[in-house]
Amino acid sequence: MGIRINKEPPNIVITKKDKGGINITNTVPLTHLDNDEIRAVMSEYKINSANIAFRCDATVDDLIDAIEAKARKYIPAIYVLNKIDSFSIEELNLLAKIPDAIPISSANGWNLDDLLQMMWDKLKLVRVYTKPKGKLPDFNEPVVLRSDRCTVEDFCNSIHKSLVEDFRNALVYGTSVKHQPQIVGLNHQLEDEDVITILKK
Repeated sequence: MGIRINKEPPNIVITKKDKGGINITNTVPLTHLDNDEIRAVMSEYKINSANIAFRCDATVDDLIDAIEAKARKYIPAIYVLNKIDSFSIEELNLLAKIPDAIPISSANGWNLDDLLQMMWDKLKLVRVYTKPKGKLPDFNEPVVLRSDRCTVEDFCNSIHKSLVEDFRNALVYGTSVKHQPQIVGLNHQLEDEDVITILKK
C-alpha cells in the first residue's frame, strides 16, 4: 500500500476498454509527461487499451498513483516541532518555512492554540454542539464529524442509529443557516461550531 502524505489524489481518469489502444486527452498542458512515456507506463501495467483523461499537470508518479488508486491512501499530516523555547530567532525563522509544520513549546504552553486550530483545519473536522430542548448548549463536548460527512443525518447516526428513525426535524443555530434558529431536515449540511437541537416525532 502506498501512503501519500499531504497530497491530493491526481485528477486523472483512466477508463479501461477491450480494444482501441491508448487514447490520451488533457485539459491542461502536460509539462512532465509525453505520450510515449504515458504509453510506456501503461504497458508496464499491461494496460493496452484505455481512455486516459488528464485534468492536472501530472508526473509519472501521479500516473502510477492513478493506476494503483485502490492501493493508495492520502493522509493529512502536521509536523509538530517541540521545544522552540530552546531555539534562537534565526532557527525559528528557518522552522517557520517548513510546510505543514508548527513550532510549539509544550513546557511553556506556546502556540498550542494554533496547533489545535491547525489540526481541525488539516483534518477537515467539524465541531457540532448539542442543545437539549429548553436548555443551554453544551460547549464542552462537541460531536466531531468529518467535513465531507456532516449532514444532520450523519450527526444523528454518530449519536445513535435510532435517532434517524425517530427524527422529525432539527433546530440549527450557526453559520450554516440564514435564520437563528432555523428548522432543517436530515440532508442539511452542518458547519463548524453549529449548535443543533433534534426534535423527535
